[in-house]
Amino acid sequence: MIDLTRYLAPGAGVWWGQASAEPQPLVHALLDQIDRLGPRRAFCGLSWDERLTRELPEALRLVSYGGLGELRVLSRAGRLDVLPCHYSALPRMFAEGHLPRDVGFVQVSPPDADGTCSLGIGVDYAADAVAHTPVLIAEINQRMPATVGTPRIPLRRFAAVVETDRPLRQAPERPPDSTDQAIARNVAQLVEDGNTLQMGVGPLPSAVLDGLVGHRDLGFHSGMISDGILRLVDKGVLTGARKEIDRGVIVTGAALGSTELYERLAGLPVEFRPASYTHAPATLAQLRSLVSVNSAIEVDLTGQVGAEVRRGVLIGAVGGQVDFSRAAALTGTRSIIALRARSGDRSTIRPALQAGVVTTSRSDVDVVVTEYGAAHLRGCGLAERARRLIAIAAPEHQEALERAALEKS
Repeated sequence: MIDLTRYLAPGAGVWWGQASAEPQPLVHALLDQIDRLGPRRAFCGLSWDERLTRELPEALRLVSYGGLGELRVLSRAGRLDVLPCHYSALPRMFAEGHLPRDVGFVQVSPPDADGTCSLGIGVDYAADAVAHTPVLIAEINQRMPATVGTPRIPLRRFAAVVETDRPLRQAPERPPDSTDQAIARNVAQLVEDGNTLQMGVGPLPSAVLDGLVGHRDLGFHSGMISDGILRLVDKGVLTGARKEIDRGVIVTGAALGSTELYERLAGLPVEFRPASYTHAPATLAQLRSLVSVNSAIEVDLTGQVGAEVRRGVLIGAVGGQVDFSRAAALTGTRSIIALRARSGDRSTIRPALQAGVVTTSRSDVDVVVTEYGAAHLRGCGLAERARRLIAIAAPEHQEALERAALEKS
């Protein structure tokens, strides 16, 4: 095991890559050696590492942009420091030192003939953080694919390396159910041939992608990609032929999917770019065909979106939702928020946001979609917005929502 005491000066802050690109051996070394290293502040994004929730030492203070994956357990326990920031703000936060950046842990591809490594499927914020991190430690994983779109890192840049040959972590995902598919059908009707799509990962985005097989010349520009793009590429749907920039190219920052996705990346027209490009307002403003599809926990009767807190626990993030929703609404084609009409026996369309936290403002939402239909909000006043949103709420909750809307009027 690598001895981190040689590379982490007293008080040095640490960051590491996220999701399938998380350098697990290095993170576990940090957990194992924290008693000798002393108190540390560390940043990571989405994590699927169960050890962080089972064994997080008191000496390690964990910071993230959201309560994502296993981090929601830490959030529930009050052991996660969440920064409520746009994803597009992360590069600046690293540059200005608001995030720990003394030491960075990265998982990279094996070096090429020139002795350089790729960040592979985890470029996103890591590529931006690297520029401001004096000490880099790498896990060189024989199974990490080399990807294109971002400059490679020379071996001499790493203070130390550990070599592994382990499968990349596959994204945990349940198959879309009938509700997901109903929502996806409603979303698909809002997408036109030639649009450039942005969406996240999970059962609902997967169902939406599957629902677009009859479209033509769709583009893709998003923070993450999943297996759903494989099916659209194979069917000749995702060509990017009409994109205003990066024509013919799928642009993303990270891949979260199956082993098949990771193994096929070399044969796909995919470029991995840093967050300073994928989420930048200057980039997104050029995509006039942009249609953003984002999810929510709740939406109020004016169109305000809550996507971070459920029943008092921070389980989501601001993330890139506002970056893409605002661009799609202002300079793109359409900003869509898609969600189930129910959470248990409760309505997700509510008179006011139960959590009291607004992730995306009503001015950045064009359409809200549930399994019961689509509420078009662009150009509507508050009373008409409420009427349209109630119409797509779960039927058993509509009467109560109508009463609440009357009381507010």
